[in-house]
Amino acid sequence: MAGALVEIGGGKVLDDSPKSRAGRRVVSIPSEIIPELRVHLDVFAEPGEHGRVFTGPNGGPLKHSGFRRTWNRTRKAVGLPGLHFHDLRHIGNTLAASTGASLKELMSRMGHSSTRAALIYQYASQDRDKAIARALGQAFRKARDNGHVKPSGTQRARKIIKFR
Repeated sequence: MAGALVEIGGGKVLDDSPKSRAGRRVVSIPSEIIPELRVHLDVFAEPGEHGRVFTGPNGGPLKHSGFRRTWNRTRKAVGLPGLHFHDLRHIGNTLAASTGASLKELMSRMGHSSTRAALIYQYASQDRDKAIARALGQAFRKARDNGHVKPSGTQRARKIIKFR
């Protein structure tokens, strides 16, 4: 399992462990992205089972300054000049949440040990809200069709008023 790289003063890069125990984890990825990941590993990563997935331009550890130049060029080229790298984490967790993942599952995926940290990355979406409404409607219809829903107080009151 990989650790974390920490860049200290003077551009020196040290191998370190993740910030918390929850940061050491295995995260499943969609099988649909494996072909692209294989291309990346073949072309850009260090060779070997324990090679770095992301390297600097000369094949060494990726430093902040080198990454920043590449990131700025890339986001400009794709028309997203205001996109911050950490925004990708927000997007990924929001998409995971929209699949119905529980808070505990999201915490595990993201390497968070507190609910507060995991909740920062969740955003309500209009599509998800509509999906929730559809599911509630389906549950109501099923209960009503099975005779488990009694007329509401308003409906009973209207019947009483009609007969007077």
